[in-house]
Amino acid sequence: MQPTPSPTLSPDQEAAFSHVAAALARAGVDLDAETAGLPTDDNSAIAVLGKAGSGKTLLLAQLCAKLRDMGIDIVSGDYEPKRSKERRTLAILAPTNKAASVLRLRGVPATTIHRILYTPVYNPEYEQIAEWLAGQTQTKPEVEGIAPESLDRAKAFYDLHQSIPGAMAAVGVRGSDFISGWKRREEPLDIGFVDESSMLDERQFEDLKEIFPTLVLFGDPAQLAPVGLSGEMVFDRLPAPERVTLSRIHRQEGDSPILDLAHALGDPDIGFDQFERMVEQAARRDDRVVVAERVDCDLMARSPVLCWRNNTRVRLITAFRNAHHVPVDGLLPGEPLICDGIELPLKHRKKRLDLEARGLIKGAQVIYLGPGQKPGFARLHVLGAPDPQVSAAAIIKIEQPEEDEPLIASAARMGASFLHGAAVTIHKAQGSQWSEVQVFSPDIYAAARAGRNEAGLPLWKRLAYVAITRAEERLHWVTRYRLAKPKDGLSTADLKVPPPPMALPQEPAAEAGSEVAQQSMF
Repeated sequence: MQPTPSPTLSPDQEAAFSHVAAALARAGVDLDAETAGLPTDDNSAIAVLGKAGSGKTLLLAQLCAKLRDMGIDIVSGDYEPKRSKERRTLAILAPTNKAASVLRLRGVPATTIHRILYTPVYNPEYEQIAEWLAGQTQTKPEVEGIAPESLDRAKAFYDLHQSIPGAMAAVGVRGSDFISGWKRREEPLDIGFVDESSMLDERQFEDLKEIFPTLVLFGDPAQLAPVGLSGEMVFDRLPAPERVTLSRIHRQEGDSPILDLAHALGDPDIGFDQFERMVEQAARRDDRVVVAERVDCDLMARSPVLCWRNNTRVRLITAFRNAHHVPVDGLLPGEPLICDGIELPLKHRKKRLDLEARGLIKGAQVIYLGPGQKPGFARLHVLGAPDPQVSAAAIIKIEQPEEDEPLIASAARMGASFLHGAAVTIHKAQGSQWSEVQVFSPDIYAAARAGRNEAGLPLWKRLAYVAITRAEERLHWVTRYRLAKPKDGLSTADLKVPPPPMALPQEPAAEAGSEVAQQSMF
């Protein structure tokens, strides 16, 4: 007997629901009977595929809600209670903080892949609080320095927000007090749902298969494949019976001109010139599509211009900084950055994990808030991270046109490395969405002129599809190499947030410029 999905699902989503339900049934979880037995020996990886607007996220949310209502424990990256053989678990994952935050805004308790691969190690004294909050023990703990009424306040916070770090912060306990480090996960989990799986590379996929006996990938086959996979996605290598495809467009009632344009790219006969005329026609009918002759400089501060070529990206960044009168070798608060990785030797592996766990992973979008208290430190706001305010040793590189070496605006000896984020390549934009997006069409045209193909599809169509579908509400199709002067100055006023649920340690009191001061914030 097939499980009965929610009536809000369409026929193609019902078929996908049944596809996932069959995989879960093989693993001992019966959605129809709403029972979860002990894990079986079955190991499976399946995929639910569909283009933008086909309803993948709605289906993922429905499945998550169904499993949670059945009593399946949701595993987060904040705290993992001691496992019981009788309890089944589910983790909802995304490759980046931004992609995870998109799911969380839709009510899906997602975390990043990294936060599942690496788990926090709790101070034993405070772990008993976490166990009590998570319902692992009924006895209220007694912890020196924390009053019983404070624990009640923490419990009330947890019951409302389901956040261990947030509940700790509610009683004045910082993350540095109760998290003593990070470790690579050793024990396997149970069921894993992975959104934006088109971004996975082979190594990540293999890591996930080791951890999750039952793995469900949600992905868009029309996006750009990770570098090194020759145009293939990891789900392309799954056997055909393990893949199901959604085709109907569900997103945005009343039709979306943005999605209409994205899906029009699937027509094999459409060329670039014809497509650009379609963009112009859409702009005349609907203000959600804008054809602009100039890049909007103000919008670049929070929504980067998406382009194909790296030299275009560098020139756009230079124009943005010049328009805002930013010092050539400095930074102003409010400038956007992109994390380019962590520059630390292997002996500092623990410090690397600490930084990455706080959201500073490669590709993370960050806003510069100002210099830290010590040379080389920067105060940063990590977009999409649950705890966005961080301070860390930073190496900030400002690339220049026609120059081989970038300027260094912040020069820690080692730490998190950043590039400017006013413009990014379309490849790096995958997994992210913004309310408004500017697409630099001269680069799309250049890709069309180059005549390149990727996995049987013209590259320019893949680039245009990915770039267009990053826009949630409005698409700006920029047609000229021009930049409009900013109307507003750079600001951080829009980034004001409540006190973070897990504060970072205070910056060290070591002498300025010392090696200790440069390293202790990792």
